[in-house]
Amino acid sequence: MGIPGSGLAKGLAVTLRTMTKRTVTEQYPDVQPELAPRTRGVIGLFEENCTVCMLCARECPDWCIYIDSHKETVPPAAPGGRERSRNVLDRFAIDFSLCMYCGICIEVCPFDALFWSPEFEYAETDIHELTHERDKLREWMWTVPEPPALDPGAEQPKEIGAAQKAADKLAAQQAKEAEEARQAAAEQAGTDQRTKDAGEEA
Repeated sequence: MGIPGSGLAKGLAVTLRTMTKRTVTEQYPDVQPELAPRTRGVIGLFEENCTVCMLCARECPDWCIYIDSHKETVPPAAPGGRERSRNVLDRFAIDFSLCMYCGICIEVCPFDALFWSPEFEYAETDIHELTHERDKLREWMWTVPEPPALDPGAEQPKEIGAAQKAADKLAAQQAKEAEEARQAAAEQAGTDQRTKDAGEEA
């Protein structure tokens, strides 16, 4: 049998030790926590990039992405061309009561239409209200942090290299055309001057 009052003494000792330590209490929600740069909060939708390819919905293991669309006919870009059809997004919703935040939808999107947002304050009292439509997903896009800067020694993305090459080629062609136009104008001015001088001599 232990010494009477030893339990109380141990409890007081723990209390005294705790009183001398720095507090670790988070004063949430008055003080917002500092989140890691790659925090997985909710998924934001950049609607302009969505082509309704349905890859995200097909690859989602929880089947929590709902997409509706319709087809529209686009007139030909040039006279004599063919009309084209394109998918138009009608509905894009994510049920966050089912989502397990695996990020597969973001990884498989070929057009960068889905992004991780650090926003995490979206609790609801009704589970049905955790299905967020595209307007709400679009609002969360504005809280998506900027992508990290590229490593100075990293290889340039192929898309940027191809675009730069095309821009340089176009600039060179425009410069060549401008030089040819300048030379033609100079030759024309010389011809006009010679004609004028010949007329004066006559």
